[in-house]
Amino acid sequence: MTALSLFGLFAVSVMVVCYAMESRHSGFILAFAASCLLASVYGFLQGAWPFGAVEVIWSAIAIRRWWTTKQIAPNGRDSMRQI
Repeated sequence: MTALSLFGLFAVSVMVVCYAMESRHSGFILAFAASCLLASVYGFLQGAWPFGAVEVIWSAIAIRRWWTTKQIAPNGRDSMRQI
């Protein structure tokens, strides 16, 4: 397994974990956006530019979702956290 393959595995694994944890805290949405950028870099380095381009778009969508949900509730807790 090459270093590039390990990098891709890492990027996609972080994406999956962050996506699964998004409902717990809005920070996971931002982490998902960052991992999408990592996956985009992987796609471009691998030569799969359509994959890289789509991941940039997903990152922009995630940043927009994070921006609209990052408001803090009056009790000081993340507004996405469900108790």
